Amino acid sequence: QVALVESGGGLVQAGGSLRLSCAASGRAFSSRIMGWFRQAPGREREFVAAIHWSGSSTYPSTSVKGRFTISRDNAKNTVYLQMNDLKPEDTSIYYCAADRQSSAWYHTSAHDYEYWGQGTQVTVSS
Repeated sequence: QVALVESGGGLVQAGGSLRLSCAASGRAFSSRIMGWFRQAPGREREFVAAIHWSGSSTYPSTSVKGRFTISRDNAKNTVYLQMNDLKPEDTSIYYCAADRQSSAWYHTSAHDYEYWGQGTQVTVSS
């Protein structure tokens, strides 16, 4: 069992930055692929970024590549999403997720993650 709690969301002007944090408790955080997803009302849940359990490889989506950076600190059981140059279309609820422990490099589908946080709202104004 893994529990995840996101924080760091809020209201920011276009072009600004936010850093989201996801604090994990439970078993084997250091052996799990972690991901960030986002979902706005009436829209599909969208993959944002993933990070290998070792932290050595990251996999941002094409929509955020160059602006968002995923990282993790296994000593603190925490994964981060640094968001720069935010745009109004980034407005969404952001969720972090953990997989079951696997030998995969990363997952882009929500179906491949087993544990989810409650989400944190990010709103970007023009």
